[in-house]
Amino acid sequence: MESNSQDPKLEQNQKEKPMSIRSKSLLTGFIGGLFWATIGSIAYYFNFSEVSHGSFILRSFFEGNWTNGLLGEIISIVIVGLISILIALLYYLTLRKRPGMIPGFLYGIALWVIIMYFLNPVFSAVPTLSEMESTTIVSTLCLYILYGTFIGYSISYEYEAVKKAEANKKKSSQNAS
Repeated sequence: MESNSQDPKLEQNQKEKPMSIRSKSLLTGFIGGLFWATIGSIAYYFNFSEVSHGSFILRSFFEGNWTNGLLGEIISIVIVGLISILIALLYYLTLRKRPGMIPGFLYGIALWVIIMYFLNPVFSAVPTLSEMESTTIVSTLCLYILYGTFIGYSISYEYEAVKKAEANKKKSSQNAS
């Protein structure tokens, strides 16, 4: 009886196609949105912020007791995760080649300014900056900085890792020739 351990047709012997950098970036955006919106909701629950990062989107457009409950919070966190895919795509398209944490840090600050200042009239559930307590301003700014750093560093790190792997592969194929 012949062993099939080397048969390339067998599923166990097939290599999985790696995800592209763009796909990993979008997944990073979704996971980052879910994670940091959840952290923002926890900060709201413990009164570090007047703004629940998940549910302010929902509460700005829908009224009802359900938006203040757990269901509203979970739906809002998923919505933030989906919006975060677009935010990660924007980072991927513009800043992926910038190494380090500083670009992500600045990206987080820029997102905070855009959402809390420029888009504030769209979100009726968010008080204006002049109406916010200092703890809310500091907490939300820190969350956006951490979110931007997470998105930015993850995307730029993956981009650099893939570029290094491609360069090493090219170098080793040239040395073999």
